[in-house]
Amino acid sequence: MANIVNLDRVSKGYGAAGPLLTDVSLGLDDADRIGVVGLNGAGKSTLLRLLTRTEEPDAGRVTHRRDLRVAWLPQTLTLAAEATVRDVVLGTAWLAQSMGAEHEWAGDAGVRAILDGLGMPYLGLDQPVGPMSGGERRRVALAALLVREADLLILDEPTNHLDVGGVDWLARHLIGRKGALVVVTHDRWFLDAVCTSTWEVADQTVRAYEGGFAAWTLARVERERVAAATEARRQNLLRKEIAWLRRGPPARTSKPRFRIDAANALIADVPPPRDTMSLQKLATARLGKQVYDLEHVTLHAGPKLILDDLTWQVGPGDRIAILGANGAGKTTLLRMLAGVARPDAGRFVTGSTVRPAFLSQELAELPGHLRVLEAVEEVARRVQLGDRELAASQLAEVFGFDDRRLWTPVSDLSGGERRRLQMLRLLATEPNVLLFDEPTNDLDTDTLAALEDLLDSWPGTVIVASHDRYLIERVTDVAYGMFGDARLVHLPGGVDEYLARAGSAGPRTQAAPLTGRPAVERPVEAGMSAAEARTARKELSRLERQISKLEQREAALHDQLAQHATDYAKVAELDGQLRELRAERERTEEAWLALAEQVPSS
Repeated sequence: MANIVNLDRVSKGYGAAGPLLTDVSLGLDDADRIGVVGLNGAGKSTLLRLLTRTEEPDAGRVTHRRDLRVAWLPQTLTLAAEATVRDVVLGTAWLAQSMGAEHEWAGDAGVRAILDGLGMPYLGLDQPVGPMSGGERRRVALAALLVREADLLILDEPTNHLDVGGVDWLARHLIGRKGALVVVTHDRWFLDAVCTSTWEVADQTVRAYEGGFAAWTLARVERERVAAATEARRQNLLRKEIAWLRRGPPARTSKPRFRIDAANALIADVPPPRDTMSLQKLATARLGKQVYDLEHVTLHAGPKLILDDLTWQVGPGDRIAILGANGAGKTTLLRMLAGVARPDAGRFVTGSTVRPAFLSQELAELPGHLRVLEAVEEVARRVQLGDRELAASQLAEVFGFDDRRLWTPVSDLSGGERRRLQMLRLLATEPNVLLFDEPTNDLDTDTLAALEDLLDSWPGTVIVASHDRYLIERVTDVAYGMFGDARLVHLPGGVDEYLARAGSAGPRTQAAPLTGRPAVERPVEAGMSAAEARTARKELSRLERQISKLEQREAALHDQLAQHATDYAKVAELDGQLRELRAERERTEEAWLALAEQVPSS
């Protein structure tokens, strides 16, 4: 690997906001795949602008390798209204500011493959971008980057406005793409799928970790555990010191022992995130037996048919994910459940005790003349959420508003902070049915974790339409898909089943790679026959049994080493056997992993 970007003791701040980054030193290699995480306002986008050299640091130096080709997707971008998709994707419109080097033009077929993968097969190359929605313009800009070769690709929230299938396609495309990658996203599944390292932006610095989101989470938990143990040790010493001062001669005390466990011990013996049975009982007590009953319902969005002859029941305590491509009608369905829209035909009954809270994609009008705490207390001073009673200030703290931010005027909040305030004002109304339409937009990973923790003890019905695979699998128990055929399809296999069905129905998974670009890795199981799959599963079972036997033999060798600790000749013999056994187990595990990637899910 070769170094391509260096930050040397870089500092950056903005006026009244104060310093965001102080004395940061980082290096980026040509094969790095970095996920950037941190709270809203911590400086993630600022770090990206420094990496691209679109902004200069207040102190320190940013250096690029000579002739480095950098392509980047900022959070906000401006496209000329008269420009066409062809101008943006194939021409120089907007690209001049995001990619300084010359580029090779791509063929129309390759461009259409990229547009199909991003969920935009309906776009013609000669369609102007002016009338497009913000999400469509952003996807066109992302396509413009993906069709070009670049040494470093920098993406700021690329999964915004992509559905589950689009996020899955983008992840597979980036895995097969050459060059370095730096990405800021709140999509935790995407971070784990694509990134091999994580940069955490916090406390005016950047900490680097190996692995994706899951590895970063474990490392952060371990860091906090060690910090807590250090503080406990300090407090214990202080208590002993005070006791000695009071009693005179110090009493004999044993020193506390602290042990650093392996990462898997952090999650050992952890109970399920929520007690489903207890929550179902509480939900029934709050909601009764009826939430939503739909019989032979027909629903349109303008002239477009969204649902036809739908019969569906939603009960107390149900946690439902609605999956579908952009434009499939997820928002229209949620609007009907929230009472904002009515069905065109059929019977739609809402339970008499239902109090829904609908979080739309648009930012609701917030009281800009109030401060954050006042805006929450305007709704409620105390909130009962499941088994927890929280004051308005405590609820605000859960959503990342500390004592300092509680008194910030609402008009001064960032987009992500406004989204958080919108959500906590909804929860402050103490609803018993939550209808979330893309709730992860503009929320950082810590806020999402806090929301999920809150929902774990929340006894009510949750219906979520989201492209965030991590959130869907974390907070919901059942999934339904909308495939544009006016049906709502139950998906027992969850997101994986949705992707399989969506892939078989459309061109997205068949998107061809561009000439000269490494092909996106295709699932090997796509071409595996049923007989081959059965044979492969039998081989997997055999390898699993072999691994288990090798582990037992390894444990027995460890016992023998302990028994013969003083017999150096015997220890040397056993040690040789142990090394051979470990090598054999590693080979077997690698064979199992290689085969497991090829076998389709049963």
